[in-house]
Amino acid sequence: MKALVHDGCGNIALLDRPRPRLLEPTDAIVRVTRSTICTSDLHIMRGAVPRAKPDTVLGHEFVGVVEEVGAGVRSFSPGDRVAVNCETFCGECFFCKHGWVNNCEHGGWLLGCTIDGCQAEYARVPFADHAFTRISDGVPDEDALFLGDILATGWWGARLAEIGPGSTVAVIGAGPVGLTTMMCARLANPAQVIALDVDESRLELARGHGLADVVINPAEKDFSDVESLVRAATHGRGADAVIEAAGGDDTFEMAWRIARPNAVVVLSAMYERDQVLPLPSMYGKNLTFKTGGVDACGLDEVMALIAAGRLDTSLLISRRYPLNDILEAYRAFERREDGCLKVVITPWEARD
Repeated sequence: MKALVHDGCGNIALLDRPRPRLLEPTDAIVRVTRSTICTSDLHIMRGAVPRAKPDTVLGHEFVGVVEEVGAGVRSFSPGDRVAVNCETFCGECFFCKHGWVNNCEHGGWLLGCTIDGCQAEYARVPFADHAFTRISDGVPDEDALFLGDILATGWWGARLAEIGPGSTVAVIGAGPVGLTTMMCARLANPAQVIALDVDESRLELARGHGLADVVINPAEKDFSDVESLVRAATHGRGADAVIEAAGGDDTFEMAWRIARPNAVVVLSAMYERDQVLPLPSMYGKNLTFKTGGVDACGLDEVMALIAAGRLDTSLLISRRYPLNDILEAYRAFERREDGCLKVVITPWEARD
């Protein structure tokens, strides 16, 4: 089969690889019908994820059809259409039983990181009973594509933020994770959502699709200016909840500065560098910080929201490429070419 492989030194190549096979009774083999590229894939490619293993097939965000299941898989059968969770978790250990599946004693973020991922024709998925969410009848593959990663992250971040009806939520970052976070925050009926990003086109997308009520571009502004703009929109207090979905060099500081006293600050972004917690500067704000990564479980509820039309991620799709052209897809995604948000990778095409 064809698969995209990285070497751990910033290089990727489309190679021939053996089709995966079952290794454990709880495994399943999935024929990939749609996949996509995540910013985390770029982090791995750049060597910013120390635990990532080179010579591994990239990718962890995908949907497909179950082709084969191990003897221990009880809930799914060949032919089932499934969205695959970005995390691998056993469902039985201490952390899984508390819903903290990101810290599963036998799993965590494996696909495309420490084991072969989904940017290929087929993928092996461990702990399939817990990894899969059945795609509802009538839901196209592309509508379910982002369920197991960025939509799960938006759902998780919005829940952690303890958003109350009539509150103000500030979301830093209007990229794919930020936009799904705004979608999920809307479900909690806040009075307003404030979006912050240095990309005007992304802010206009958020406002134009009704995901944000107020948009702020922090470019060429210092922290005090950004803080003043948020205060002006919140009766002088600051945001009731802040969700940091950008992971920039200065977005962590922005997050705690724009939060009102006693607010919740959720850090769902992945940082490439250490961040500083300046306790003397924030003393007295009494903030509660909640950090990543996503505990992406219980996604049947999110799938039901997709099926009901209450969550629509189609606005995120900028381009489509067959697996044959995935190198071009990476180039466009990494450069944000023409405002590229997310690309869809379709199956390999036979060509003359």
